[in-house]
Amino acid sequence: MSMELSERLIDLALEEDIGPGDLTTMELIGADMRGTGILIAKQELVLAGLQMAKKVFQRLDPDARLTTDLSDGQKASKGQTLAKVSGKLQALLQAERTALNFLQRLSGIATLTRKYVETLEGCGNCKVRLVDTRKTTPAWRVLEKYAVRMGGALNHRMGLYDGILVKDNHLVACGGIGEAVKRLRQRSSHLLKIEIEVENMDQVLEALEAGADVIMLDNMDLDQIRRAVDTIAGRALVEVSGGVTLESLPDLAACGVDIISCGALTHSAKAVDISMEIQTA
Repeated sequence: MSMELSERLIDLALEEDIGPGDLTTMELIGADMRGTGILIAKQELVLAGLQMAKKVFQRLDPDARLTTDLSDGQKASKGQTLAKVSGKLQALLQAERTALNFLQRLSGIATLTRKYVETLEGCGNCKVRLVDTRKTTPAWRVLEKYAVRMGGALNHRMGLYDGILVKDNHLVACGGIGEAVKRLRQRSSHLLKIEIEVENMDQVLEALEAGADVIMLDNMDLDQIRRAVDTIAGRALVEVSGGVTLESLPDLAACGVDIISCGALTHSAKAVDISMEIQTA
């Protein structure tokens, strides 16, 4: 994530929380008081977002120092100390909620993603890849996709600018799969793959005939997916998407697909429970 974007997000979050001033802290805590905040996992989790939390504290106290024995992507147990941050006590208290919001949300995504990854590892289809989608919190996409990687999965395209994916509304607007692929082949770089979203076997055949590089099977049932995989027979990569759950992963993987894309990794992840306990100097 670019430094500029992370700082913009942090500034917006702090402005949202502190506004013109912290009415409680400024009255109770002297400007020269110092302390240490201990970040504690209140549940088992996979860590993500340590650097964002550090930047939040340092935004209010440039001399704040965060120390940790852990790295993003590592598991932590309930009750474990994740990090300690030392600095001006006013800054620690004012930054606490914003820092925890970043850390809890991103660790929640990483934790849920790890559950999906570990379930998929037990399925026996070693070639299948688990990827995320663009169903992310506005302006948080780079952060949330980073958290997915910390959980052990991979990223789909970052946005509309780094991959070609022809969806149902594109097909309605441009006149069908064949015409869409023809136009894209003429106008896009030869280095870019063309992915087509399909909803039935007729569209699978159209996409194959048009020369699609990746065929996304959208909201198909297991029988349809098996038929599609057999029909495609390695002539294009096969991605499945739509309603993917932890429970459905084994059956989807057993169909022999190459990619499983899952919006739930980001849009349905629950923030984990992390607290900060203050020790005064």
